Amino acid sequence: MSNIRLFFSSTLSANMTGKLDKSQSYYLTKVMRVKESEVFSLFNKEGEWEAKILGVSKSIVKFETIEKIRQKKNTKEIWLAFSPIKSNYQNFMIQKATELGITKFLPIIFDRTIVRKVNEERLSKIVIEASEQSDRINIPFIEPIQNLDNFLKKNSIDLIFTDLNSDNKKVDKSKFTNKPVCIIIGPEGDFSEVERQKILSFKGVQSMKISENILRSETAVISAISIINYVIN
Repeated sequence: MSNIRLFFSSTLSANMTGKLDKSQSYYLTKVMRVKESEVFSLFNKEGEWEAKILGVSKSIVKFETIEKIRQKKNTKEIWLAFSPIKSNYQNFMIQKATELGITKFLPIIFDRTIVRKVNEERLSKIVIEASEQSDRINIPFIEPIQNLDNFLKKNSIDLIFTDLNSDNKKVDKSKFTNKPVCIIIGPEGDFSEVERQKILSFKGVQSMKISENILRSETAVISAISIINYVIN
């Protein structure tokens, strides 16, 4: 079985034929040098399928699915609420968070947030590529940018607050419910005191100090997700 995996957003089923888009066709035939009748895999929220190339016409690959090789996994929902940062660092952060299992990204504008826009199209491309490479089936969802009040009001979650001012260095797994676990990471200038109090007042919040050192946002994200994965698993 080929280790080439491509995300296919449309419905997949047994013995169906379809076409890849232009960029995927180029990647498969020109970069990976896959030939007619050779196999690769396609996946989406329905699972993963082995497929083979039927032919290439006008640089577009036509394929046929052969068999379903994996079902979608029922994994624990782990979300990341974060302040947008400079694009290079943010791209790296989103990529690594996807590899580590984040299922939803929630960009938030905080009082001290410097970068106040996100390129959702670019982030979507990054999560798809990271999912393809890390053997994931479920693609993380990216929510539109929002403010802290809206985030706290509309989400029913077990919230992990990465708080520099906390003395707590452990997360109590027994306090987790069947709700998604959401890690909230502040901006480069940290949370304001007003924001801290709003978050600490949220029902189901746990504060956690992830390091004695002041970490860059992308480092804090990787550290926090790793801790939560360890606690959950």
